[in-house]
Amino acid sequence: MRLTTKGRFAVTAMIDLALRQHDGPVTLAGIAERQSISLSYLEQLFGKLRRQQLVASVRGPGGGYCLARPMETVSVADIIRAVDEPLDATNCGGKRNCHDENLCMTHVLWTNLNTRMFEYLSSVSLAELVRQQRPENAPELSVVERPARRTRRSISLAVAA
Repeated sequence: MRLTTKGRFAVTAMIDLALRQHDGPVTLAGIAERQSISLSYLEQLFGKLRRQQLVASVRGPGGGYCLARPMETVSVADIIRAVDEPLDATNCGGKRNCHDENLCMTHVLWTNLNTRMFEYLSSVSLAELVRQQRPENAPELSVVERPARRTRRSISLAVAA
């Protein structure tokens, strides 16, 4: 089981959009550049997100995309479902024919994992992910990310923390 690029990119792009939409519609070209995602790939994803009414498009000069719903009401599961991302830990895709047209011995285990996974992803809102990106909630920077002007002592204290 793994989340593929489609789901990861969709969630990342939605966070980027939510962080910047207060200045007006956000262009896909801007998201593509900031997140290093192909523009054509984003166009495909945002077509799906728009059809599921998670984003709205604004045409014309100064156009782009904005959220169609408050970010508190958009879950990670909503985003992943919108881009048709299958998150299924079973071998059979839930068809119950995993082993010679019968259930495999671990089918119930993987089905329960699917349920828990979707419960968790449904409980995480886009607003929570946006809050995590804000400086006041950001985790401590690693040594590599610290500005060069820091002293050796402050760097060693950061590593020890």
